[in-house]
Amino acid sequence: MNLPNKLTMLRILLIPIIVVIYYLRDYIGDLTFIIIGILFIIASITDYLDGKIARSRNLVTTFGKFVDPLADKLLVLGSLLILANFYTINQNGTLFMWMPFWIVFIILARELIVTSIRLVAVGEGIILHASIWGKYKTAFTMVTVIYYFFLMPLDIVSLNIIGVVLISISLLLTIWSGIDYFKKNKEIILKSI
Repeated sequence: MNLPNKLTMLRILLIPIIVVIYYLRDYIGDLTFIIIGILFIIASITDYLDGKIARSRNLVTTFGKFVDPLADKLLVLGSLLILANFYTINQNGTLFMWMPFWIVFIILARELIVTSIRLVAVGEGIILHASIWGKYKTAFTMVTVIYYFFLMPLDIVSLNIIGVVLISISLLLTIWSGIDYFKKNKEIILKSI
């Protein structure tokens, strides 16, 4: 297994650790979300590094092409589910915890649709790469999640509003990148029907 694929696997291994830390939040206390935020940043850095190293050293593999986007999806969706769960448990009317499940559901639906399109393409012998809008969506959503984790212990109204704006932009990028992906690959989709 080459270095980029090891970094991808490290990102996948960090996901259950993040979930366990979240469930131990009553024992860990106020540092819970800071610890999760740091682990999320480490995982996000591995996302940047694995692709950069794979391309610069010509270490791109079929495994990496499939597992890297899967690791991104698991990391981001797992983190959004944590935020949505925390919002549900602690819904106190403040804007800060504005992470209702329907936002996560829309993001999850987009990811499942895009993954399904990729699987159909593989059946046709075609490997589809992430579009620039998909990369923007992933990067912006990662920044949004980091923002939420590090500001979770704070409850400052102006920061809360910024969080709402960030997740709203992430949601719009999710929807737009999904539409763009479908438009660019509709021939593959329609051919398989």
